[in-house]
Amino acid sequence: MIEKNKKKTILIVDDVPENIDLLADILNTDYKTKAAVNGERAWKLMNSGAKIDLALLDINMPGMNGYELCSRMKNNCKLKKIPVIFITASNENKDEIMGFDVGGVDYITKPVIPSIVLRRVKTHLSLVHMDELQKTSLLVVQQLGKAAEFKDNETGLHVIRMSHYSRIISEKLKNPPEWTNLLLKAAPMHDVGKIGIPDQIIRKNGPLTDKEWQIMRTHPQMGHQIIGHHGSPLLQLASEIALSHHEKWNGKGYPQGLKEKEIPLSGRITAIADVFDALTTKRPYKEAWPVEKALNLIKEEAGEHFDPNLPPLFLDAIDEVLAVRDQWREPETDALADPGIGRKFGRIQN
Repeated sequence: MIEKNKKKTILIVDDVPENIDLLADILNTDYKTKAAVNGERAWKLMNSGAKIDLALLDINMPGMNGYELCSRMKNNCKLKKIPVIFITASNENKDEIMGFDVGGVDYITKPVIPSIVLRRVKTHLSLVHMDELQKTSLLVVQQLGKAAEFKDNETGLHVIRMSHYSRIISEKLKNPPEWTNLLLKAAPMHDVGKIGIPDQIIRKNGPLTDKEWQIMRTHPQMGHQIIGHHGSPLLQLASEIALSHHEKWNGKGYPQGLKEKEIPLSGRITAIADVFDALTTKRPYKEAWPVEKALNLIKEEAGEHFDPNLPPLFLDAIDEVLAVRDQWREPETDALADPGIGRKFGRIQN
């Protein structure tokens, strides 16, 4: 059975037992504590496999001091993620700077104030938890994106290419780097709703019937529902993209028939990235378009399918786009011949 609300474990390292007792008294209500009276014993404890969520280190100890212990931790792949807070009687700026230089996350001077110790510990444990949640969210996004893509493209490389195309467009727009990075990570989820579309429709080697098209056009709402509503900015953006990437500037897209700037910027960006990659990639039911032909379509669709401000940026960045395409090229794909439009273009137009 999983233990709910399991207490985190704090390691206290200080060569003065009274200081250990004081910190343990402050922390024991909310946390488990372990202790070591010098750096060597702390290092041995850490390498014994003991669970440690945060370390409070004194700096001036005989033998291995706090700086050296922290430095060793940060150079150890199993220990480097443990937050280190230095607790010391020194209030010299140079000592505080040294603490951050060797990998500490905070610095508390003695005599300690219990409320400050508790708040600093809670803050840094929360930051670790948030980082873990963000990494988990990213992993979920990536894996679900691949799962959806495998239904339509066995290699799964489409989601990698189109996410980088989206990043390139966002960079050309000079969006904040943080948002552009979120876009890069969220874009692979654009077609996650295809998980809910029957394989006989996804993999059909011919034109879809009207009834099949009605089913196919439900995948944006399905994707939106699969991702759901979350506090995570990454999942929020992924949900937005899943719902809006088939909307068109002229209002003739789906599922909501949004028009112009009613369409979220993320959806307008990923629309171009998705269409370009779909056209220039060989699939079981279609050959690949030449790059020049695909770019001509994107130019022609400016102000119709696409936000008119975006195609010029995409064309201006074509060298970067092609570098991504070459790096993540499909096996045995050749987009230099002119094989014709193929079924994917029919999907794009509808």
